[in-house]
Amino acid sequence: MILLADRIEPWQTQTSEADLDDLRRRLDTARLPERETVDVADPDRWRQGVPLADLTETVEYWRTAYDWRSCEDRLNRIGQYRTAVDGLDIHFLHHRSSRPDAVPLILTHGWPGSIVEFIDLIDELAEPVDPGAPAFHVVAPSLPGFGYSGKPTGTGWGVERIAAAWVTLMDRLGYGTFLAHGGDWGGVVTTVLAGRFPNHVLGIHTTLAQAPPGLSRDGLTAAERRWADDTRNFYLQRGAYARQQATRPQTIGYALVDSPVGLLAWIVDKFAEWTDTEDSPFETISRDRILDDVTLYWLTRTGASAARIYHESHGGVNTVDPQLRVDVPTAITIYPRDIEKCPRPWARERYSRIVRWTEPPTGGHFPSLEVPHYFLDDLRRGLAAVLADA
Repeated sequence: MILLADRIEPWQTQTSEADLDDLRRRLDTARLPERETVDVADPDRWRQGVPLADLTETVEYWRTAYDWRSCEDRLNRIGQYRTAVDGLDIHFLHHRSSRPDAVPLILTHGWPGSIVEFIDLIDELAEPVDPGAPAFHVVAPSLPGFGYSGKPTGTGWGVERIAAAWVTLMDRLGYGTFLAHGGDWGGVVTTVLAGRFPNHVLGIHTTLAQAPPGLSRDGLTAAERRWADDTRNFYLQRGAYARQQATRPQTIGYALVDSPVGLLAWIVDKFAEWTDTEDSPFETISRDRILDDVTLYWLTRTGASAARIYHESHGGVNTVDPQLRVDVPTAITIYPRDIEKCPRPWARERYSRIVRWTEPPTGGHFPSLEVPHYFLDDLRRGLAAVLADA
């Protein structure tokens, strides 16, 4: 592999027709299991995983109607780049605003998300239609092992190293100080950024607040106790995916890289379980946008390398150093159907300057895709509050 050193080079997504033909061939010849034993009319029909009927329909759409070229063109229009940081090529989207008052902002995705989570928002964040809205120079990197970023060949690329790499990336772009946002693993990286590099980070907005471990439930409201119980029960009863990827990412990786149907089921299962929907994730997120995400994993062969972030950062709850404290201004939004909800009194034990706390009425783990208009407005308001206190 030839590293890019400290150069920043334009990057174009150019998928070969052979790769797309191979994907369609694999979808056409896929071997599927028998139907789940849950009745199709059962309101909890997803409890054994992705129902056969839903998967079959999505596979057929992926094979015959889905257009990857549309997503590819969108990525290329936003502006893609790569540069080597700490021995690894990092891919990122970058839209520099034309506004003289724009502030640098780095957006970090999680798993099983990708930069696809942000492609519908970046233009509006950089060049808002409303002249009164804040503008940002937007940078959205692909995590190591995800998308078009390089795949680490050795251990050590956990959230601490990623956060340090983001500081180098932003500095290389001319952004010595900047704002940061993230959810899921992106929220963990954002917290580490703020805690470790307060001289660079003006403030943060996150949809994932992680409290230090071992805090008392005394003083929590009944609703906050339910949040704590829900989070604990999620990892005890529905966190097998995280344990698998934290302990045996290579094993699950063979299936994720070799079988597009296996990859689709593994990811759609999370979109179904973690979104604020009654039945299918396609109630709030378009089939095309979810397939953009899955196809990006497929074409870049990153099912295994992306899973390793769980292994590198130990997975589960409290992946952040228990002693880490965040003293920069912080805006936190907790969506009602997210998988990990931190009570505010616990969050204050790590984030000392919470300038805005929001609990929306709807939304789940993928708010930029589920409730994009609300998410965009909330992100702007949160970052405005952060800047006002910086």
